[in-house]
Amino acid sequence: MEMVTTALLLLLAVVVSGSLSRASRVPIPLPLVQIALGAVIASVADLGVVLKPDIFFLLFLPPLLFLDGWRIPKEGLFRDKGTILELAFGLVLLTVIGVGFFINWLIPAMPLAVAFALAAIVSPTDPIAVSAIAARVPIPKRLMHILEGESLLNDASGLVCMRFAVVAALTGTFSLVEAFGSFLWLAIGGIAIGIAVTWGVTWSKNWVSRRLGEETGSQILISLLIPFGAYLIAEHLHCSGILAAVAAGISMSYAEQSGQALPITRVRRNAVWETVQFAANGTIFVLLGEQLPNIIAGAAQVVRDTGHHEPAWLLLYVVAINFALAALRFLWVWVSLRFTMFRAARKGEEFKRPGWRLIAATTLAGVRGAITLAGILTLPLVMNDGSPFPARDLAIFLAAGVIILSLIAASVGLPLLLRGLELPPEPSHQEEEDKARNAASEAAIHAIELLQHDLGAGRPDADIYADVGARIMELYRDRIDGRSKTGDEAQRLRKLEGIDRELRLAGLRAERDEIYRLGRSRRLSDDLVRKLVREVDLTEARLLVV
Repeated sequence: MEMVTTALLLLLAVVVSGSLSRASRVPIPLPLVQIALGAVIASVADLGVVLKPDIFFLLFLPPLLFLDGWRIPKEGLFRDKGTILELAFGLVLLTVIGVGFFINWLIPAMPLAVAFALAAIVSPTDPIAVSAIAARVPIPKRLMHILEGESLLNDASGLVCMRFAVVAALTGTFSLVEAFGSFLWLAIGGIAIGIAVTWGVTWSKNWVSRRLGEETGSQILISLLIPFGAYLIAEHLHCSGILAAVAAGISMSYAEQSGQALPITRVRRNAVWETVQFAANGTIFVLLGEQLPNIIAGAAQVVRDTGHHEPAWLLLYVVAINFALAALRFLWVWVSLRFTMFRAARKGEEFKRPGWRLIAATTLAGVRGAITLAGILTLPLVMNDGSPFPARDLAIFLAAGVIILSLIAASVGLPLLLRGLELPPEPSHQEEEDKARNAASEAAIHAIELLQHDLGAGRPDADIYADVGARIMELYRDRIDGRSKTGDEAQRLRKLEGIDRELRLAGLRAERDEIYRLGRSRRLSDDLVRKLVREVDLTEARLLVV
């Protein structure tokens, strides 16, 4: 019962954090609000939460990594693959080695293997935190795509590196040859299992749906189980469950293009996954705040073991590690951009030389978030001989400090750096969009003509079918004509579409208010109110997405 109460209290804190973040006049990153709420909870109630690393890892990481892979824009990922790979793998390796040795030098009481594990887990970045911070000054799309691609891949590479470091800390040995062989098995096996699980489950559920019909709730539940299934199967076969979850998510984005799911399933599934992401991310940060007092106490004890008796040394460690991370990231981004310019020059392409503000913005955008926190909390509690894992509390505190300080630095610095920042123009997809909409409209006209003919053939009221079909097809032809225009006329038509959209939205909102008014006056039943409001909501959602 206590566990259930604790879980409900944490979820309530996540809900409250969202309201507090929106109500604040000073923009405060949502993760910072959630950490503060967790600390408040710890100050007034002893929940007694004991985080078991393996359970914590299983509950939070698979769905978050799966969703990242599912939603990442593939076009941006492939277009800037060179830059993304350099940041996701090269920078992670540099961070593990450089920051790992730096931490060991800074804190001799922390074993080198643990320092490497800490450096590995603070290497992944969190684009969700960045987008929340930069809401006042939107991040250019291309930069955001690079950050999303980097985050997706460095989550996996950072967590895999941490896994090797933890094994080295537990066993006291490390072989580069064995590590390389193990990495290949972990990576190839994990990716293969993730792809196989997604495609196998998708094919099976589509086969069942074609024969027995589709049940929306079951389809959504299956999508929630896929990342856990991929993760558990991969871990059982001693492969990387992390990479399996990522690969399963990327495969899901391709599998859903079959379009076999019902529209209502896709709408509800998206809503469920939005809730899962918000709840999982928020719970992680609230848990950090709740655990913070114990983490600080344990970290202070490790600091005393180093000969420093002032708690202020903890803050000094956090600041020093953040500076090391920022310096390495700034240097790597600068070098990476120079390589990109060199490759473009060899291909005869024009490439605008980036200024220092872009490099600084990319550096500050390397905010650490939920993956770092989830990973560091999975450090083992004890060694193989039963003794406490060395400097575990200090490592958790330092990782938490890196998260908090990186969030603060980005929330202050990013809006200043991004304001008025000029980037190479984004390629316009308007022509592609118009062609796709025209093709879809033509397909709709063809389908209506066929169905109209089949339904009206031999019927005395065939003219009714012809009139209705002609009216609907005329709407599609108007769309085609409007998107075939060019120049000023095209701009005028798009302006008309915008005005039409605003007027339709006003009408829909008035519809909904009137339906609710009739429901409150008991002139409509509750079931009918829900049905009519849902119709209006779906229509409004479609207009808002456009």
